[in-house]
Amino acid sequence: MQADSLREFIVRHRRLLVLTGAGCSTDSGIPDYRDVDGQWKRPQPVNFQDFMAQPATRQRYWARSLLGWPRFGSARPNATHHALAALEAQGSVQLLLTQNVDRLHQAAGSRQVIDLHGRLDRVRCMGCEARTDRADFQQRLLDANPGWERMQAGIAPDGDADLETDFSGFRVPGCSQCGGVLKPDVVFFGESVPRERVEAVHQHLQQADAMLVVGSSLMVYSGFRFAQAAARAGLPVAALNRGRTRADELLSLKVEADCAQALAFLLDAAAPAPPAVQ
Repeated sequence: MQADSLREFIVRHRRLLVLTGAGCSTDSGIPDYRDVDGQWKRPQPVNFQDFMAQPATRQRYWARSLLGWPRFGSARPNATHHALAALEAQGSVQLLLTQNVDRLHQAAGSRQVIDLHGRLDRVRCMGCEARTDRADFQQRLLDANPGWERMQAGIAPDGDADLETDFSGFRVPGCSQCGGVLKPDVVFFGESVPRERVEAVHQHLQQADAMLVVGSSLMVYSGFRFAQAAARAGLPVAALNRGRTRADELLSLKVEADCAQALAFLLDAAAPAPPAVQ
């Protein structure tokens, strides 16, 4: 069975580089972007160049974020996050590299984590580089736009909301220190992952003995390149993901199953033994 093969793969390799994607967080109420064929389920996320160049794009982004943030910010780790934290606690994780921006791996107890695409719980000034809490910026958005919080919108990935309306009256506060443009502290499409972050991952990859992909189609090159690097280094690569991945031809093991169910044995192993019967 595939589940048994996945368990054997994890047990056999004691220095795993684990790469995770949106499929890890769907059970926490955060939608994913792609279908089982790796195609977009909805329009692509905002582009970095558009966000920086067009005030209207920033208005649309932050108005939708105002509505999407409360649900995203209150999301909690699910069984997949806890299973991977248990795997780290067993000493088998060289690095957990996540493409997610929700910090749910850290909330579940994982410590050896690199947030490849940044973190949505912080806001970055593109002028002076100051970072502030997204929760604090939420209050500034609410104060500047009374009544917007009552608008009805569907949930979308990564704190976005499905809302189409006239955004021209939405006010976007600037940096409280320099007045600069504020952007979530995440890597947008069209933006590069910081070089030092990429180099840190490659350093960990050199010390790993295998790579495990969990809940990611790897359609975005920023994550896929590490599967390529692992394969070039001769490391076995396994993937736990429903549907096609960009790295299918590189895989030594592919398991198409629910992430939480396939990794449940890690939580069983972490559970304390029952008391002995007297």
